[in-house]
Amino acid sequence: MKRALTLKENYEFRRLYQKGASAVGGGMVLYCRKNRLGHNRLGVTVSVKLGHAVVRNRARRRLREVYRLNQGRLRQGYDMILVARGRTLTASWRELNDTFVRLCRKLDLLEAKQP
Repeated sequence: MKRALTLKENYEFRRLYQKGASAVGGGMVLYCRKNRLGHNRLGVTVSVKLGHAVVRNRARRRLREVYRLNQGRLRQGYDMILVARGRTLTASWRELNDTFVRLCRKLDLLEAKQP
């Protein structure tokens, strides 16, 4: 993922936590807020409580991949943060994908289907 398409700065994360909309699912929490850039940006966070570095990096990779696979279906112009939960590590790909799509639908982030 290109650097321009990710959230890196602490103030960006804090602003999204405070002013963004959120939805909670089994394996993750999704925060989102409109940006004025015309493209989406993603941030991924994993708590130290989840495990050591290898475990946290696996959770990050899984969440980034779920986002990448669904990127084409999402509306553009949003900042998003995916927060890993314990079930992020043990859930199947199908569960993670379904959870992500459900959270996006709840926050109205999916593009309307064209006839």
